[in-house]
Order: sequence, then structure tokens, then C-alpha cells
Amino acid sequence: MRLLYKPFGVLVGAIGGVIAASLFKRIWRVLALEDEAPAATDRDRSWHEVVLASAFRGAIFGAVKAATDRSGAAGYAYLTGTWPGRQSAVSKTK
Repeated sequence: MRLLYKPFGVLVGAIGGVIAASLFKRIWRVLALEDEAPAATDRDRSWHEVVLASAFRGAIFGAVKAATDRSGAAGYAYLTGTWPGRQSAVSKTK
């Protein structure tokens, strides 16, 4: 049953990436008052701006990925009765 989770997990991950990109763009527009975050290769942007934008993007993508992965695993478990990921020693004894 856990093998069936692989394609489901890929789909959930792709959806999470789209959500994270959209969320980052919206938040960046509000916080920085500009449409595009600076890229690492933008010559006219400072190190501070580039690194801060990248760190912020990574935090948003990480949080959205964790939320979508967890939601996907919980939904899969609800539908199949099998948790797709690892189980800790504590959860095995319950």
C-alpha cells in the first residue's frame, strides 16, 4: 500500500510548489513593495537584499512543503488506513 503513495506524494508536492511560489510572490509584493524578488545574479542588488529574499523564499517553501506533505500523508492514511511514512517507536506501541 505504501508504494501507491509515491505518485500521490509527487502530485501533492507539485501542488505545494505552486502554492508556495504564489504565496511567496504575494508576500514579497506586500513586504518589499516590488513585483519581483532579487535573483542572485542581479548586478544592481546588494548581497543583503539577495540573501534575505532567498532565505525568506526558502522559509516559505519549507513551511508549505511540510504542510502539504503532512496533509497528503494524513489524507492518504484516511483513505487507505495505512500511514505512508515512518512511524516512531512511541506510535508503534500505542
